[in-house]
Amino acid sequence: MAIILRLDRVLADRKMQLNELADRVGISIVNLSNIKTGKIKAIRFSTLDAICKELNCQPGEILEYKSDKETGVDL
Repeated sequence: MAIILRLDRVLADRKMQLNELADRVGISIVNLSNIKTGKIKAIRFSTLDAICKELNCQPGEILEYKSDKETGVDL
């Protein structure tokens, strides 16, 4: 199972830079960059809520599920 983060795609669609979103949401650029690159194990609902509010999007536009078959991961 893999959850893929698509924050970079949504930011590009909204023509917004990472530092602008960080300022609006009140999250450090480093933490937001980790979310963007998928280097996280969890995300708080409050953080996801704040990001979705600023980007005017649904969580499903940022998060995508792929099965092990689709990602090529063997268990």
